[in-house]
Amino acid sequence: MRRWLAAVAVGAAVTMALAGCGAPAGVDRNLIDDWAAPAAAQQFVPAAGVCHHSSQQVGFLSGYNPTACTEAHRVETVHVGTLTGPGAERNTPPPPGSVGMRAAQAGCDKEVSKAVGADWRSGRVGLTVVLPSAPAWAAGARWYRCDVTELTSIDDTSVDLRTGSIRGALTGAAPLAYRCFNPKLVKDDIDEMVAVPCTAKHHAEFVGVWQAPDISYAEFTRTSKRTHQACQTMIAKYAKVPDNAQLDFRAGTIYYQPYEQEWKNGNRGVQCFLWISDRNLTRSMKGAGTKGLPVT
Repeated sequence: MRRWLAAVAVGAAVTMALAGCGAPAGVDRNLIDDWAAPAAAQQFVPAAGVCHHSSQQVGFLSGYNPTACTEAHRVETVHVGTLTGPGAERNTPPPPGSVGMRAAQAGCDKEVSKAVGADWRSGRVGLTVVLPSAPAWAAGARWYRCDVTELTSIDDTSVDLRTGSIRGALTGAAPLAYRCFNPKLVKDDIDEMVAVPCTAKHHAEFVGVWQAPDISYAEFTRTSKRTHQACQTMIAKYAKVPDNAQLDFRAGTIYYQPYEQEWKNGNRGVQCFLWISDRNLTRSMKGAGTKGLPVT
């Protein structure tokens, strides 16, 4: 308060001094109109193309410490988008399953798949959508981050340490891409899918990602036959065999579906595999035709 009063006193003295004599050339006697307007406050927005030592579920500024992707890291921010529309009109960050979260998930699905060179679910790639903290959202932040990780395996979703960007990781030789596997069964359930080279003896092969319809998770789990048939269609296209009633006698199916919370957030990607239980395969069935995948 004292500093504010002192400033007023000085200003009054200067005003009286100017009033007692003529104003010099170039002086308009207005002491406040020549000050530049203060710059508008800038809202923090995270950067894309940077990496992080650890993952975040919420984008707290206090935990934001990006590093170069050439250094050892566990997370890469591949894309940063902006929420608009109904999802951005809330007073708090979008909760799981909301319109805003589904919009952010869709944006990340598209951008991450573009960055890695194929549907991100076709390899050992994990995706986390990170939203601003509640205080940042209240202050106007509407960004979302698409954070990507390298997973240990299709069954073990722990995050591996890596160096180098994950961009293009599912193109070319693509060491992260899903290919051939030996399923380990416990009774009638798949306990584990062990990755092996396609030239080694194996019984299963990844054929693609089926985008399931926008239905409830309960309905999806009730209609497993529809998922089986959708994966069969992917097998037929992959192996170049007829998609007809005989397909059941050529190969079975294994599929991995999203968890319920992932489903509610908009992830509809079902990972489809062909499965041969009665003989060993020692090559990829891609384009193998009816000779490679005969009726048995």
